[in-house]
Formats: sequence, structure tokens, C-alpha cells
Amino acid sequence: MVASLRLPSLSSLFLPSVTRRSPAVLHRHHHHILRTPVFSASFSAQTTVSETDDRVDTQKRNRVQDQAVTPRSKDFNAWYLDVIEQAELADYGPVRGTMVIRPYGYAIWEAIQDYLNVKFKETGHSNMYFPQFIPYSFIEKEASHVEGFSPELAVVTIGGGKELEEKLVVRPTSETIVNHMFTQWIHSYRDLPLMVNQWANVTRWEMRTKPFVRTLEFLWQEGHTAHATPEEAEKEAIQMIDVYTKFAYEQTAIPVIAGRKSKVETFAGAVKTYTIEAMMGDRKALQAGTSHNLGQNFSRAFGTQFTDESGLRQHVWQTSWAVSTRFVGGIIMTHGDDTGLMLPPKIAPIQVVIIPIWKKDDDRAVVLNAASSVKEALHAAGIKVKLDDSDQRTPGWKFNFWEMKGVPLRIEIGPRDVSSQSVVVSRRDVPGKQGKVFGISMEPSVLEAYIKDKLDEIQSSLLEKAKSFRDSNIVDVSSYDELKVAISQGKWARGPWSAGDKEELRVKEETGATIRCFPFEQPCGIKSCLMTGNPAEEVAIFAKSY
Repeated sequence: MVASLRLPSLSSLFLPSVTRRSPAVLHRHHHHILRTPVFSASFSAQTTVSETDDRVDTQKRNRVQDQAVTPRSKDFNAWYLDVIEQAELADYGPVRGTMVIRPYGYAIWEAIQDYLNVKFKETGHSNMYFPQFIPYSFIEKEASHVEGFSPELAVVTIGGGKELEEKLVVRPTSETIVNHMFTQWIHSYRDLPLMVNQWANVTRWEMRTKPFVRTLEFLWQEGHTAHATPEEAEKEAIQMIDVYTKFAYEQTAIPVIAGRKSKVETFAGAVKTYTIEAMMGDRKALQAGTSHNLGQNFSRAFGTQFTDESGLRQHVWQTSWAVSTRFVGGIIMTHGDDTGLMLPPKIAPIQVVIIPIWKKDDDRAVVLNAASSVKEALHAAGIKVKLDDSDQRTPGWKFNFWEMKGVPLRIEIGPRDVSSQSVVVSRRDVPGKQGKVFGISMEPSVLEAYIKDKLDEIQSSLLEKAKSFRDSNIVDVSSYDELKVAISQGKWARGPWSAGDKEELRVKEETGATIRCFPFEQPCGIKSCLMTGNPAEEVAIFAKSY
């Protein structure tokens, strides 16, 4: 079977949507056969309106012929898998449920790392690394932790051809091994706070998987901190969910809702879990990041103590917090469209792609020289730019390819553009003629300012569009019947809640929805619980989720 993720270069078989019977298992089936585009290699890029209209019309015709991506509205899951494949973000690993992150997908993850690494260090954390093999006895020390993770553990029993004296767990998360080491490093109040972070892979033996969203192995960062007081630990947990919230809004243009998890949804071993919840394009919720106040649960289990200023021995108060490559899936499902990926400029590996276009061989050198000059000017201005000067593909093919990969801006340069010392600029987020602007000066200072302004516009526009979509799909409810109607319509339900775990589990069983969070932003006044009618101080958000 052909497993290449390349757009129209070869006939390829696309990964399908996962069957309803097994909605998230990674299978390979025939889905679409992508035909080679019929764009003419001799297509000219003269900057006249009529010729540009022809470009747009030609693109539309070929998209219809190729049907490269399943429409989002037809089958969201199939669309998602098609985009991952054709935008060259990832491929399937040889072990069921694993994925290979390709360079373009990993570049998005690197952009996430670059931003968060700075924020972690600004807030006093240091990077380090813990082993991925953890003694099984460590997992067993914290009762709720082992109960929560036991079904997902990958366990090593043989090493070097011999049965191990003690089974080893392949890291599902690191609270246990972190505490083992913290116990050796923390002795006095002078050793606190201890605040570290690691970038690592983790393994959780998921039965239902979905690329980037839920896989057997994934990449993440996990922060771990130890404090002398419960107030410091709580402040840290809130601070880090705030860092994630700011990242989501400002870098990925995803308008997450930050809040506290219910007791049922709290991380195994934590006192409180804080979360950022994002609404995807199919209106399901994605838990995009979490921050846990662990209290003294792990420090008591592992005997992690310090001598306070009064000379008394105390158990430390701890936090842990993480985001993962799941965020890449969130970016795809929040912003993508029927054409493919749509990346916010601040997170895009390539912000601008330059497509040189010529008809005659005599024009080739002059067009490429101009394109190279534009590239160098934008690169010098700190813009992530790529010049696609390959001869093997037609301009139309390149248009489609880079749109599929979600590049925010495209610059087109043809012979007449060179003569007029101007370029054509197209926005990825505004399709067709409406997103195309002619006659932008090649003069470096003018072009740089224009491009930076448009990148900022795109970033803001994507956020506002996602906000509008989110807000239009959240329904305020005051009764259980209203909640059930909202969930049946695929929307999020927001309503007063003070009921217990039993009632919460009933909602999940009867509707498939869970409490995503009690938002930090709460309405004033006491209301009546939608389930019991008792007084409720908080509203909760219910939704179906990934």
C-alpha cells in the first residue's frame, strides 16, 4: 500500500475515517485516490485581474476533480485524518496506535516548545530529565494513582534475555519517580521551592487512538514542583494554567475556557485539577492542558519531607502540569477547513511562501532573482519564509500544496510583477479573490510592513472566528432536560451545578457528556442546581469530548 503523504505527485491511497464500530483505532483502508493536477507548467503569472481570475478558477476546477480531502461537514474524522496525511504532519507507526511525527508536524511542536520554554524559565523552572523506566512498586505507592493508570500501563518484564526481579513501567507520567528523587534532594526549607520541567515521551496503552489526540506514545512537557506551604502550591498550579491559557489565546488562536475539574474528572492522585478546554470544529471538547495541585498525596506516599524554619519535619506540597502534542491536533481541528490545514502565523513553521511564475524560459532568471530578493528581505525582517523555486511542479499545484499545509500568506511573482516592482499577496484564511491583493510594492520596508501587518490580522481573525464559533455553540441551561437537548444537538451546556458524583456519572451515562470544568469566570449570585434544584454557587460546562 502506498503510504506517502505527498499531495498530487503520485497516486496515493488515503487513510480513512475510523469506523464507528471502533471510532479511534488507527487503521489503513482505501479512502481517496488523488490524481495528479492538470495545471499547465507554462502558466503565466502576469498581474492582471483577468489572469488572476483564471488562476482561481483553475484551482477550483482541479480541487473538484481531485477531491483530495473529505469535506469537514461530511465526515469530520475522515477530514482530520486526510489533513494530517496530506499536510505531511504525521504517518502511522508499525505498532498499532503509534504515529511518526513528520518534520512539518514536529516543527509545529517545536514552536510550542520554543514559547513555553521561555515562559517556564521566566517563572523560575529549570529543565531536566527523569528515566522513562519506573519500578512498578513506585506506581503502587499512591493508591488512587495506580488505580487511575493501571489499565494504561506498559510493563517490561524481560531485560537482557532474563526475567526482571521487579517489573518496570514505561513512563505514563512521572509523579512517582520525581518524588523518589525529590526525597533525596529536599532536606530543609532552604531547598524549597524546587521547580523543574522535563520534555519527554510517555506511554499509555490506549485502546482507542487518534493521531495527535490520543496515541500509545506521545510527546509532552511535564512540570513538577515542591513547596513549603499549601498556599504556594495552589498559587503555582493557578499560575501554570494561566501560562497555558495565554499560550492558547496568543499563539494558537484557540479561545480555551479555563477552570477547575470536577472531583470525578480530577487527575488520579491530585487534590485539584485545573484545565483549559477547547471547542473543536465538530463542537467536541478537547482537554488541551492541565495543572494539578497534588497536595501532600505523593509526598506522604514517598516520605518527601523537609525541616521547616521551626525545626519541625513537614511533608512538601506539590504540583504537576502538562501539555502535549495533543495541542497540534487541537490546532488542526480548530482552524482547518475543506482545503486543509490553516495555521495561526505565530505557530506556523512557514509564515509566507513565495511562488515564482513564468511562461518563457527567458523570464525564469529574472523572476527567480526577484523572488530571491523578496525572500532575503523578509527573512532579514524575522519572517519565516520559504521560496518554492522547484521546476517539477506547476504554479497551480504549488498553490494547492501550500494551502493544504496551512501557510498563512502566499506571494506570487511573475514577469510583469518584476517589471512593476510589485507582488501579489494571498491570504490562506480568506479564500478566492477576496483574499488576494495586487500591486504590493517589492520595496523591502513597504513589503515587510505589509506582510507583518497581514500576519497580525490573520492571527487576530482566526481567534475571533474561533471565539464566535465557540460562543454560538454554548447553551445556558437551567434543567436536566435542557441539558440533554443541548448535548443531543452537539452543543456545550452551561448550567448551575452542585450535585454529587452519582448525578455526574448519570449525566455521562445518559448523554455521553462530562463536566469539562467549572469555569474561573462565574456569574454572580446563587442559582438552583439544574439536576437537584438545590442552591448552586457555580455553573459547570458539560460537553462530549475527545
